[in-house]
Amino acid sequence: MTIQLKVVQRVLGLLLAFFSFTMLTPVVVSLIYRDGASWPFLGAFAATLSTGLLLYFPVRNEKAQLRLRDGFVTVVLFWSVLGIFGGLPFLLYTPLDLSIAAAIFESMSGLTTTGATLIVGLDLLPKSILFYRQQMQWLGGMGIIVLAVAILPMLGIGGMQLYRAESSGPGKDKLTPRIAGTAKALWYIYLGLTISCAIAYALAGMSLFDAIGHSFSTVAIGGFSTHDASIGYYDSTKIEMIAVVFMVISGVNFALHFMVAKGRSLRHYLADEEFRVYIGVLLTVTIISTAYLYFTNTSDGKTSFHDSLFHVVSIGTTTGFTSAEYFNWPGFLPVLLLFVSFIGGCAGSTGGGMKVIRILLLFKQGQRELQRLLHPNAKMVVKVGGRPMSNKVIDVVWGFFAAYVALLVVFMLLLMADGQDQETAFSAVVACLNNLGPGLGAVAANYSTLGDFAFSILSIAMLFGRLEIFTLLVLFTPAFWKK
Repeated sequence: MTIQLKVVQRVLGLLLAFFSFTMLTPVVVSLIYRDGASWPFLGAFAATLSTGLLLYFPVRNEKAQLRLRDGFVTVVLFWSVLGIFGGLPFLLYTPLDLSIAAAIFESMSGLTTTGATLIVGLDLLPKSILFYRQQMQWLGGMGIIVLAVAILPMLGIGGMQLYRAESSGPGKDKLTPRIAGTAKALWYIYLGLTISCAIAYALAGMSLFDAIGHSFSTVAIGGFSTHDASIGYYDSTKIEMIAVVFMVISGVNFALHFMVAKGRSLRHYLADEEFRVYIGVLLTVTIISTAYLYFTNTSDGKTSFHDSLFHVVSIGTTTGFTSAEYFNWPGFLPVLLLFVSFIGGCAGSTGGGMKVIRILLLFKQGQRELQRLLHPNAKMVVKVGGRPMSNKVIDVVWGFFAAYVALLVVFMLLLMADGQDQETAFSAVVACLNNLGPGLGAVAANYSTLGDFAFSILSIAMLFGRLEIFTLLVLFTPAFWKK
């Protein structure tokens, strides 16, 4: 079965042309605030729209349905091309003085909701540039939800596939009879959370511009901010707790939100084992962090709890907001928080990481192997939510985990070959592969000290993390391209 390149080209052209119009909203912002920075967006709009139309028109009559392999190619090309064209405004705005690799890195970080930034001096940038960064994360977050719940399961991949294949809960069946209906339902939830978050931020003291911008990156679990000091700029407990609430909500399976809204009952949350583990991990790490900060005399009890809760939720959900220099916390805490990002959010959420459901299955499979040592002949089944999981699903999870670790090692070695120290290389790769953002060492505050080679490697890492490894990795297998 060959790839239908013309069909893929048609879809890609349409998507790119559609994406170009998102570059016009920063133009409106520029006119409102009179910041004189509308021309980079107009130039990027023209270039993106033209390219999309040039791709589309020669093959506009190719209307065959996308097949399995076409779907893989389309998804990967779409996110890759968007990352490249999304960097045009950063490249064209000359005061930023960014290289092509740096501009693509910033764009890819936004669209994949990673939140790693190399731009210093956010407080002095034009409002249109700031708005564009926040908008990219919001669009990327919605794209991830639709991708995870409506598209990837059709291709037989992604965290939500675990739900559809074996598990109980909302992901096992379609949310609505048609994919378009599913996407629409998820859109309403996503939009409703964004509006609610913006209103809450505004009532807590943010300006309207900042409230809208931060609601975009909070619900998308992105982490971009309009200030260099991130959420710490406001020095407000109220704002930080609002962020905590919406980060936790956005890290939950959006299909689960749909079922709760549809059934008007919170019992769906409590009945979902992945949700219970998700909340349990965040609470457990918060308690550990609070106790360690308090007993090391880093801060008093109240401050220890407040700082721990905010940063555990922010990093654990892979959002990446900061309100204090957590990377300077004593002992093992910075590394512990980084490791929590490996777990990330739930399947079908805007969160990154390996997803809670996979970690849960790995843990249960480990338990089963230990029991088999004591009872070699016993038949033991791994269950999630009371339902048995097939060995095929377990194998897929182990394969995903192995690929995840292998990629981490390769990317880390490449960064170290580029001259980065071990702490910086490890944390940068972890932060980008998990779509987290802030790391440790030289990338604790921002990524401005890295070079083009590192930017390119980390951009690829972000794409791998966001497309859940296999989606991109399968394109590198010889079998994929065989007829």
